[in-house]
Order: sequence, then C-alpha cells, then structure tokens
Amino acid sequence: QVQMEESGGGLVQAGESLTLSCAATRSITVYVMAWFRQTPGKERELVATISRTGDNTYYGDSVKGRFTISRDNAKKMLYLQLEKLKPEDTAVYYCTASQGRGVVDGSTIFEKLDDYDYWGQGTQVTVSS
Repeated sequence: QVQMEESGGGLVQAGESLTLSCAATRSITVYVMAWFRQTPGKERELVATISRTGDNTYYGDSVKGRFTISRDNAKKMLYLQLEKLKPEDTAVYYCTASQGRGVVDGSTIFEKLDDYDYWGQGTQVTVSS
C-alpha cells in the first residue's frame, strides 16, 4: 500500500501558473498515476494520467494544452504543472495511484475513477478572476 501527500495548491489569479507535487511513501514504479479534481456537489473528474514509465499520458478535455503531468520514479514523486489557469479550474486536486487492472505494461493508463486504489488528502487550488 502506498500513501501520498499533495502540496503546492493555493490562491492565484486567472492566467497564472502553479505546480502541484505529490510525494509517495514508497516506490511508485509499479503504479499508474493520475490527478483528479473535485468541486462541491460534483463527481471527482480526471485531470491527467500517466503510465508507469511516463511515456504515455492522457488529459481531460478541459485542461488539454494547459496542464502537464510528469513523474520522477526515482524520487517517488508525481507532478502537475498548471498553466493559464481559469476560475473554473478551482477545485481540490487529488493525487492517486492504480495497482492495475488486467494486463498492464509501461504504457498503460487508466481514465476511470474506479481504476484507482490509493488517494492523497487533496490540495486546494483557487483561481480568482
């Protein structure tokens, strides 16, 4: 089991940038990783996911071209770079890890909430207009 802690959230103005970090307590090499976000009254939605090796990524339509997910397996870290932030990006952002479903190789990614097993506590990102 892996535990994760997010950091880097805060209050920014529209158009600015932030970098979120997620520190894991053990090696993340075997996990497909992702960032999800959630606002009150809404379901948690996928922001971005990255394969075990980092060579495959997938982004939600609302963040494509503005956010970048990356990982450093040696440091047990997951990152999310947020650029050109909009007020609608305001949410709690969660780091999450998947043990895998079925056959998983270095390029496998998962898009569904239920595919993920371990979650951080979340970090708040607030974007003012």
